[in-house]
Amino acid sequence: MPEHRRLGDFTTDARVLFIAAVAVVVATAGVAVGFVLLKLIYLCTNIAYFGTFSLANLHVEDNKLGLWAVLVPVAGSLAVGLMARFGSEKIRGHGIPEAIEAILLGRSRLSPKVAILKPLSSAIAIGTGGPFGAEGPIIMTGGAVGSLIAQVLTVSDNERKTLLVAGAAAGMTTVFGTPIAAIMLAVELLLFEWTPRSFIPVAVAAIVAEVERTALHMPYPLFPFTGTSDVNLTMLLCWVAIGAAGGLLSGLLTLLVYACEDGFQKLPIHWMWWPMLGGLVVGIGGLIDPRALGVGYDNIAHLLTGQTIATAALTLLAVKAIIWAVALGSGTSGGVLAPLLIMGGALGAALSGYLPSASPGFWALLAMAATMGGTMRSPLTATFFAVELTGNTHVLVPLITACSAAHLVTVLLMKRSVLTEKIARRGHHITREYRVDPFQLTRVGEVMTREVQSVPASMTLHRAAAFLSSPETRHPSFPVVDEEKHVLGIVDPPSVIAWRHAGRHRSSSLGELLAGSKVTLAYPDEYLEVLAEKLMKANVAHLPVVSRDEERLVGYVGWKDLMRVRLKLRAEERDRSSFIEGAFRKKAKAETKA
Repeated sequence: MPEHRRLGDFTTDARVLFIAAVAVVVATAGVAVGFVLLKLIYLCTNIAYFGTFSLANLHVEDNKLGLWAVLVPVAGSLAVGLMARFGSEKIRGHGIPEAIEAILLGRSRLSPKVAILKPLSSAIAIGTGGPFGAEGPIIMTGGAVGSLIAQVLTVSDNERKTLLVAGAAAGMTTVFGTPIAAIMLAVELLLFEWTPRSFIPVAVAAIVAEVERTALHMPYPLFPFTGTSDVNLTMLLCWVAIGAAGGLLSGLLTLLVYACEDGFQKLPIHWMWWPMLGGLVVGIGGLIDPRALGVGYDNIAHLLTGQTIATAALTLLAVKAIIWAVALGSGTSGGVLAPLLIMGGALGAALSGYLPSASPGFWALLAMAATMGGTMRSPLTATFFAVELTGNTHVLVPLITACSAAHLVTVLLMKRSVLTEKIARRGHHITREYRVDPFQLTRVGEVMTREVQSVPASMTLHRAAAFLSSPETRHPSFPVVDEEKHVLGIVDPPSVIAWRHAGRHRSSSLGELLAGSKVTLAYPDEYLEVLAEKLMKANVAHLPVVSRDEERLVGYVGWKDLMRVRLKLRAEERDRSSFIEGAFRKKAKAETKA
């Protein structure tokens, strides 16, 4: 079959239909887990702060415990520490780094312990005042459910990863009703690829989760917002400015979290007790501003309606940032998305008095999305997240502007995000820049050596040994060809030694020695990904390249040629030149010679 008929834009096959069908089951399980976790948080909140066994959505700031409220986060954090110590250490943290680590290092396998203990520990931590959102734990738990279902089936590692991410996307959709943002989070953060075989099942899971949460009468949009602003140059500059401010806040929050984690690392006590100390700081912060406790979804709603004055917003920002960073640094269980929205929104509310007039809550919304996008390094996720949370598509351009500005600031100022720093500290480097593999774009004919030095089939074994050992011989191996330039094989020092040890006579010709042997050949129109596979299977460093029609020797290619493609890609990114300037120089040089 001709090469152009065999190759296509994508490598996905009908197997994706099976994985998409499994993703429907994963999504349903993810919705169930997410729904149960939200109810567990309400239950824990009501028991801890109000002494009632109820699933009603009561607000922490309405409790009557007084100073005793300080001890509630301490008790909850102690329970989380015990669960992590004697259950599974993977429940510590906000969940997304653990999901990434499982994808990259653990073959996308998560244990049943994580699926059970993560939502339970998060419900206790958040229900007892922890300043976290439910989305991180639900993403982790949904991913664990997807992984467990995949482990029952006969699937590849890539398919298991897809189902894990499908469960995570379903979990995020369940909490916020943001299927598009959940899909974008998968693409920007979790999948580490952009292919139909992974995108389609994840999209199926997110869409099914949205339909099922709607059937459960869960609210959408979660925070309705109809505001907008003028579109002009002044506003554009202000969108960029609020985005940059969100980016700076993102960097500060990331540094604060890991400064707290470093501080806990220095304590002379077991890490099991760290969450309890963090819980004490949370309890004290709750006395200063009770709004900073719990998931705080009411704060987001108030910020978007413009009801929060600047001084109250700054207080909320300061208290929330401190107790969130300390609690997260202590290793307790909870999510980061809702806190980022609250802190970013508080920043926007505080700055709104210095910015041009717009709809109440407009600047808070932009700062929310910018802070989230900058901290997670996922600008598209943050943009669509804000649009879906509010149901307002009219703010799409201001949002993408602010999120892009925040992304630029954080990428330039910090090497890693709050989601990847923990992984890096465990000794694993990851990159989040996705490109098409140059091996899939480059043909053998573009990199092969065309002026090939070959040896004739009539050369004797003795002469071949002398030729290969000569100081003038520059290459380690040579193709052996007959009179019509057909390749019979390759001769190199190891093959000569093997023939001599086998008792072959020194006067034997290379043609006789290679008769009947199988030769691995490359073709000029093949892509380098095929060549790399051939080199590995044949366990050789070089391959002869022959024409497809007559199969005559036309080139020679090896692993060094593959590496040059990588170097060329780096050079294209690093080296700078101007074609116009180069043309002028060339013309001036020609005139000088004349």
